[in-house]
Amino acid sequence: MPFTLNRRSFLAGSAGLIALHPFSLAAAANQVHLRLMETTDLHVHVFPYDYYSDRPVDTLGLARTASLINGIRAEATNTLLVDNGDFLQGNPMGDYIAYERGMKEGDAHPVITAMNTLGFDASTLGNHEFNYGLDFLMKSLAGAGYPVVCANIAKSLGASPREDQTLLPPYVILERELTDGAGSKLPIKIGIIGFVPPQVMNWDRKHLEGNVQARDIVEAARAYVPEMKEKGADIIIALSHSGIGSADQSEGMENASVPLAAVEGIDAIMTGHSHLVFPSSTYADFAAVDADKGTIHGKPAVMGGYWGSHMGLIDLMLERDGAGWRIVGHQSEARPISQRNEDRSITALVESDQRVLDSVQVEHDATLAYVRRAVGKTDAPLYSYFALVADDPSVQIVSIAQTWYITQMLKGTEHEGLPILSAAAPFKAGGRGGPEYYTDVSVGDVAIKNVADLYLYPNTVRAVKVTGQQVKDWLERSAGMFNQVEPGKADQVLLNPEFPSYNFDVIDGVTYQIDLSQPSMFDPKGELVAPEANRIVNLAFNGAPIDPAQEFIIATNNYRASGGGAFPGAMGDTVVFEGPDTNRDVIVRYIVEQGTISPKADGNWGFAPLPGTSVLFDTGPKAADYVDAVPGMSISPAGDGPDGFARFKIEL
Repeated sequence: MPFTLNRRSFLAGSAGLIALHPFSLAAAANQVHLRLMETTDLHVHVFPYDYYSDRPVDTLGLARTASLINGIRAEATNTLLVDNGDFLQGNPMGDYIAYERGMKEGDAHPVITAMNTLGFDASTLGNHEFNYGLDFLMKSLAGAGYPVVCANIAKSLGASPREDQTLLPPYVILERELTDGAGSKLPIKIGIIGFVPPQVMNWDRKHLEGNVQARDIVEAARAYVPEMKEKGADIIIALSHSGIGSADQSEGMENASVPLAAVEGIDAIMTGHSHLVFPSSTYADFAAVDADKGTIHGKPAVMGGYWGSHMGLIDLMLERDGAGWRIVGHQSEARPISQRNEDRSITALVESDQRVLDSVQVEHDATLAYVRRAVGKTDAPLYSYFALVADDPSVQIVSIAQTWYITQMLKGTEHEGLPILSAAAPFKAGGRGGPEYYTDVSVGDVAIKNVADLYLYPNTVRAVKVTGQQVKDWLERSAGMFNQVEPGKADQVLLNPEFPSYNFDVIDGVTYQIDLSQPSMFDPKGELVAPEANRIVNLAFNGAPIDPAQEFIIATNNYRASGGGAFPGAMGDTVVFEGPDTNRDVIVRYIVEQGTISPKADGNWGFAPLPGTSVLFDTGPKAADYVDAVPGMSISPAGDGPDGFARFKIEL
């Protein structure tokens, strides 16, 4: 029967008092307390260091999470440590290894070295593992001292998932001995199966098309979980690099963890991909999810934040049932490595594990040298504090560099002479990254770390050919960033928190206004919900209303051009140029050629006037240093926002 837990006891040990979980206290003969630990979305963050701002921080880093892991191991006899994907890409150390040092046969990737140091038991792939190509991925994985599994990516598809030739083993069955409450060792077979969003086929089409194919997550699970049972798995843990979303299954779901948890035979589910925490109130109203108990379809589940911010923990009470095992109790939690205080300061809750730091010190030092190289100068500051509410210099420089590059690339082609527009979005704009998660480059030298700060992802440049109508619809999709406001009403919330900043494209080369009194044509996922909506007004090219039939080139990136974000005109069928260069490299080349850049926003977009109406938005506290420099807008401080953000008011 399930256990009721409301207490914690302590045992004196050589290192002081060791907390004992109630499951450990209650376990009898034939009963075992097993602690499952999860990291997810590490994105190469080993050191507690922000390479973009070039300073140590207390909010991230596997070296810090390692201390939580060590503590859990000290508290329990039986533990298992897994990673849930997105470990290989995501900060300058990842780029340094991929683009500068490279991965030769026998090389060790630093994040995998750190994970080996910690003694991980298993891992799965995340979507960002494919960003540098399959050759880089496989060479990196060769150094893993633990199995890496993925059930829904195949080199070739068979008639059914079990007949697929998978890129990696779809699952592994770990044979372990667990110590029960009486001190006896009992054998158990723990099945680990992994999944990644099938959208990788769009997001990394350049690397994957013609090389691998993806299956639906739930389809793969329904095929392989029974096979794992047939091969003797006593319990099965799903490593789902997929968010907690709808309970209704649909083919090819990106965030499929809820229907995945419903698959018979899965006993516990590790989730990720969304950079959020579970259990938490974020998921209070989700169908089939109990955000208090930490369950999905009644099964224990967890999501351990991102960048090492949390360690996901599932405690299982297992009981020997004849020759097998059954779960008779469970608890889930996500333990943080830091806390934010009322005065916005951060308090570290753990120190770094020196073994983990030492294991990648050489690569850390090389990354610091890599990001500090100067490539040019800027005579104006580059910041993104207002990138979601006004034309912005940090987005402007990306657009300018993309236009410069595509203009050269299209010379001598059939598309030369078509007007070139450029679409760019702010990547560092607060949100889930927190109140310090903004670009802020001072006047003076621009280093590689600053370019990486402007453009976080190793995307490559693409060009698409669209019509004037598609330009408008593209902008309508982007305008879903904003809530609809009521004219004449004060202090309304402006930004839709469900809309990610990387889908807020600003298109340079045209001028336009956004009428916030109109509903959004698209929902945050890109579904058409209000076909008659008309937020984009006064859209003009060269000073005249845009011709819906005129053809344009839009410079963008491979993610957007291949359907990422579901933008009209960018669904993979309009690509006319695929660049071999990353957007970051293009920005670096542009800055090198210019020597000194002047990244001033040109004010090509703004909000349509709504007299007597004001809106509120939250941004980083350092925005106060630049509030007077935002052109053509009435912005004023409006106090403190939540979680360390600052609040500002805009008079429309």
